[in-house]
Amino acid sequence: MHKFFIGLLALLLIVDIANAEGVRIKDLGRLTGWRENSLSGYGLVTGLAGTGDSASNKATRQSIANVLSQFGVNLTPEEVISRNAAVVMVSANLTPFARPGDTLDITVTSLGDARSLVGGSLLVTPLKAVNGKVYALAQGPVSVGGYKYDMNGNVVQKNHPTVGSVPGGATVETGVVSRLLDENNKMTFQLSNPDFTTASRMAASINSALGRNAAQARDASAIEIQVPQEYLARVVDFVTKLEKLTVEPDSRAKVVINERTGTVVAGGDVRIAKVAITHGELKISIVTDNTVSQPIFVRQTGADVRTENIANSRVDVSESRETGFISATNNTVADLVQALTRIKTNTRDIISILRAIKAAGALHAELVVQ
Repeated sequence: MHKFFIGLLALLLIVDIANAEGVRIKDLGRLTGWRENSLSGYGLVTGLAGTGDSASNKATRQSIANVLSQFGVNLTPEEVISRNAAVVMVSANLTPFARPGDTLDITVTSLGDARSLVGGSLLVTPLKAVNGKVYALAQGPVSVGGYKYDMNGNVVQKNHPTVGSVPGGATVETGVVSRLLDENNKMTFQLSNPDFTTASRMAASINSALGRNAAQARDASAIEIQVPQEYLARVVDFVTKLEKLTVEPDSRAKVVINERTGTVVAGGDVRIAKVAITHGELKISIVTDNTVSQPIFVRQTGADVRTENIANSRVDVSESRETGFISATNNTVADLVQALTRIKTNTRDIISILRAIKAAGALHAELVVQ
C-alpha cells in the first residue's frame, strides 16, 4: 500500500515539474499534413514445410497458377496441389515525406487455412493505398517468432505462427509529398488532446516569439499560423523555430482507475469538495472440522454400531473495532490517498471510495474506469 502511495506522489511530482517548466510545442501535437498512410496488398508466401493452405483452398491454387503463368508455365487451378504455399495479406504504414528507395516494415497475416508461416518467404507484392495506387513493393523472408507442429492429434504451439513480419521488407516506389502550407501560406497545428486553454496559450506563445499576430486558435484542437514572408523560402527553419517554443498545457481533471490491476492515477490538480468518509470492515468465516468416530476400537459393540464421519462446523464473525473516518475539506486526491493510507486502506477499497465520492458529487474530475 505504501509503495502505491509513493508511486502516486512521484507521478504527481513529475506532472507538476513538467507543468512548471512548460512543454515543447512539438510534443503537444502535429502539423496538418504530417500523417502516415496505410498500405495493403494481397500476396503469396512460399517455401512452407507442408504447413500452408490445404488443397481445398481455391484462392491459393488460383494464385499459384497465376504466378506460374508469368513464367510460361500454364496450369489450371485444379492441377495445382501444394501445401507449401499460403495466401496472405500484407500491410504497412507509409511514413510522412517518404521518398523512393526508403524501406518500410511490413506485417504478413495468413488469409487461408495455413497452419504456420514459419520458414516461408513472401513473393513480390504490390502495396496499394485506398486510392488504388501502388506506393511500395514488398518481399522477403517472413519472421514469425512462433511455431506450430502437430502429428497424430498432438499439437505443440507457441505464439501465433500465422502472423509474421518482414523488417524493411517493403521498398517505396512512389514518394509522398505532404503539403504543410495552404494556398494562403498558412499552416495548421493540431493538438493531440484538444483544449481551448492550451490552444489559446500556444497561439499567444507563437505570437510573442514572432513579434506579430501570426497565430490564431481556430478551435480547441487547431491553431492557424500565417507563415511570414521572409520564411516562405525557409519553411523548415520556421517549423524548427516553432517546435522549440514551450507552453504550459492545460487539461481537464481526470482520475483513471483500473479495477483489474488495482491502479489509481490522478493529476495533481484534482480536488475534492467537503466530504466525510466512513470506512469499516466485516469478516465472516465458516470453518468445518471433520472427525471420525470408531467405537469398535474402544469396546465390544453390537452389529449396528459402525464407524461414522462427523462434521463439526462453526461460524466466526469478526468486525474491526475501529472504523476509519476521514473528513476532507477542499483537499486533493493525493491528500485523500494519504489519509486513507494512515488507516491502512488497501488499493481496491480506495477505488470504491473514489467511485462513491464521484457519485456524491464531491469529486471535481472525470472518473475514467478501465
